[in-house]
Amino acid sequence: MPRLNGNVYLCSNNCGRLNHQPVNFFFSFLLSFTGSLTPGTINLSAVQLGLDKKPQLAWRLALAAGSIEYMYAWLAVKFEAYITSSPVVIKNFQLIAAVVMLTLGLLTLSAASKPSAFTAKFHNSGFRRGLVLGILNPLAMPYWLGMTAYLKSQHWIELSTAVKLHTFLAGVALGVFTLLVSVAYLANKVVSVIQHKAALLKKIPAFIMLGLGLFALVRYIVTF
Repeated sequence: MPRLNGNVYLCSNNCGRLNHQPVNFFFSFLLSFTGSLTPGTINLSAVQLGLDKKPQLAWRLALAAGSIEYMYAWLAVKFEAYITSSPVVIKNFQLIAAVVMLTLGLLTLSAASKPSAFTAKFHNSGFRRGLVLGILNPLAMPYWLGMTAYLKSQHWIELSTAVKLHTFLAGVALGVFTLLVSVAYLANKVVSVIQHKAALLKKIPAFIMLGLGLFALVRYIVTF
């Protein structure tokens, strides 16, 4: 059974032989892809480039956005490791992860319930636009800070080596990249979905975080 020692997870028996790289990649890719579903400026830029039949610009946009997400996730992992080095945090890691995830879920759900204008100005650029929009994304750092803390608290990921860490970060970048390229190539269908189900799309990441938070809370209560 995994146990926490400082900010590193140690495993015994069969756990020590687990290949964490594919698991790290799976969780980061999945949460990156689903976390990017919310219709935002970057997503709408990819849709517009798809409608304008500019696939090359869409690929550059996705590449730039993925690169920025990689950087933000790396900073979040480092910051999370610093925070969780505290003995108080280590002792209550499960509970803290549950509270953080539930809070992020409620904040995301609240933001999704507020009406927003479906307008944006688009310019003939790809990579630069992706960089700017990615850097200006205010939710990337707190999202990956909360997700990293949660996944580690459940012993679902292991980031003790450079290979494991960058496998995790590769999943983060590729998740965003895949989502943006997909919406660009499926632009016509995506526009229809956004117009009719925008409210639901905005709430999907919130529902996922609330579900993960409740799972962690139940697990904490059962094992308390």
